[in-house]
Amino acid sequence: MAVLVSMGGFIFGYDTGQISGFLEMDDFLRRFGDTANLETGGPAFSNGRSGTIVGLLSIGTLIGALIAAPIADKFGRKYSICFWNIIFCVGVIVQVCTTNKWYQIAIGRWVAGLGVGGLSVLTPMYQSETAPRYVRGALVSCYQLFITLGIFTAYCVNFGTARDQSRRAWRLPMAIGFIWPVIMGFGILTLRESPRWAYRKGKVEEARRTIAISYGVPENHPEVEREIHEIKNKLDAERAGGGKHPWYEIFTGPRMVYRTLLGITLQALQQLTGANFYFYYGTTIFASVGLPNSYVTSIILGAVNFGTTFPGLYIVEKFGRRPALIAGGLWMFMCFMVFASLGHFALDPVNPQSTQGVGYAMIVFACLFIAGFAMTWGPIVWAVVGEIYPSRYRAKCMALATASNWVWNFLISFFTPYITGAIDYRYGYIFAACCFTGAVVVYFFVCESHGRTLEEIDTMYILHVNPIKSKNWEPPEGDELPNLDNTYLAPGGRGINKKQEARAPEQLQQENGPMN
Repeated sequence: MAVLVSMGGFIFGYDTGQISGFLEMDDFLRRFGDTANLETGGPAFSNGRSGTIVGLLSIGTLIGALIAAPIADKFGRKYSICFWNIIFCVGVIVQVCTTNKWYQIAIGRWVAGLGVGGLSVLTPMYQSETAPRYVRGALVSCYQLFITLGIFTAYCVNFGTARDQSRRAWRLPMAIGFIWPVIMGFGILTLRESPRWAYRKGKVEEARRTIAISYGVPENHPEVEREIHEIKNKLDAERAGGGKHPWYEIFTGPRMVYRTLLGITLQALQQLTGANFYFYYGTTIFASVGLPNSYVTSIILGAVNFGTTFPGLYIVEKFGRRPALIAGGLWMFMCFMVFASLGHFALDPVNPQSTQGVGYAMIVFACLFIAGFAMTWGPIVWAVVGEIYPSRYRAKCMALATASNWVWNFLISFFTPYITGAIDYRYGYIFAACCFTGAVVVYFFVCESHGRTLEEIDTMYILHVNPIKSKNWEPPEGDELPNLDNTYLAPGGRGINKKQEARAPEQLQQENGPMN
């Protein structure tokens, strides 16, 4: 399940990695370039055109992420994943069929982005709803692992075709991108539906069987009964409160505005670490510092990104979410400070070949940055965002948080050529500041969720557990944890004062005594 569903990350990673190489391929420049290179006199891209081609994917992903939630709630996670793979295939076809119309490439990337955006919501959602709680963080983090594998694969394919002077140089890597959604689209049909969605649709035995398979135990195992009992309680609670939950409840529900904004902020900060600064424009960046083969440099970055994601799967379960994110933010802050300082103060902008040693040093710190990102902020943010929301709001909140990721993805991809043209490598100081800010946000606002059930995580946020002390928090004793999914609302009650209308958690706290 983890491998097949995580193909959604591979699709995104492959598309991200290939565009970096296309922008430097001779035939791609001849067909779609709109200006001249001042040094060689050959064709080149203006900042506007390159930013549009790269950035329109992110606009599509933003829209896809926002509309993925209602589609998934209506038709199910499994069939929705299949649908978004079909949309991505349409986008690839539009791009491959172009000859010399740059806007067809851009439109094709926008359509493909719709598919990527939908998959970016549904992949971690399906994994978090289906995976056993003991390995949930690692399985959800597989999404990021496959993003890195996709990027690395695209770099290798680009390297193999870059010397071809015909349109095969970029068409072949582009057409290969058709393979991955076909595998995932058909493969997902062989898997079982999310047990939580299946139960909500009255398919109780199907949900029970899926949980048993995911845990590797018989259907009458206590762990299976426990999960079925929790799902039943949540559904009964929702129906007792009127059943339907309008979108604005993600801001008005108990402690929901805090979590909604936290997820949006974490996903924005994941982009603002600056990782995609390297992935989208890595080939161009290292060509500008005078290195002989920037495609090889990109492969090195991709290999580091992929290889160091494996330790990240161990770190997320061994050390927890908070320590890893804080340490990763500070590490990336240091790497970007050095990278930006070398690029601005030590690299010769007129003749970079004369300071090639500086260029190699920049590659080293770029690799160190990528290693830190791949082990921490790359995979763990997806895990945290998949855990902090109650089931009744998870689809909507994850869609909104993922949309935040894609908004900043677009802004970075579109404006990077303009910003680097104006302030050169000092751009890195902005990313460094964002990395430091990310560490601060996690320290003060993110509760430690390692080893806890989704219901316990919900309880921590409802009870205002101090994030700094959350690692040592113990859930209150009793048959029922106070959590939002078990909150009984007065029928029709959907106002700002919903917290006052709820039977839990406040009433449960009074009934069960003081909580630690």
